[in-house]
Amino acid sequence: MNKKELITLMAARTGSSKADAERAVEVLIQVISDALEKSDSVSLPGFGTFEVRERAARMGRNPKTGEELKIAASRVVALKPSAALRAAVNRAGSRSGADTRVSRNAQAP
Repeated sequence: MNKKELITLMAARTGSSKADAERAVEVLIQVISDALEKSDSVSLPGFGTFEVRERAARMGRNPKTGEELKIAASRVVALKPSAALRAAVNRAGSRSGADTRVSRNAQAP
């Protein structure tokens, strides 16, 4: 789902106009972004918690040349899903009929 589809769905489910739904989405994104910029977490019960995590500097490798390079420390945004969201996603996955996960170590047939 993209932003436009989200706005359309929100408008339909709330009975509001697309313009009102778009403003609500924009404000929500801005409020969450502002909080994360200040390293605050944003908790939405039943959905999860957005938080900023620190990633340490590390050594990496250029896959094309094999040359080692230093990757700088950084801050990344993470979503820690709530138990309710995890359960909903797992229920939806079990209804699909097949395990769509791909192992990194999977061998081609």
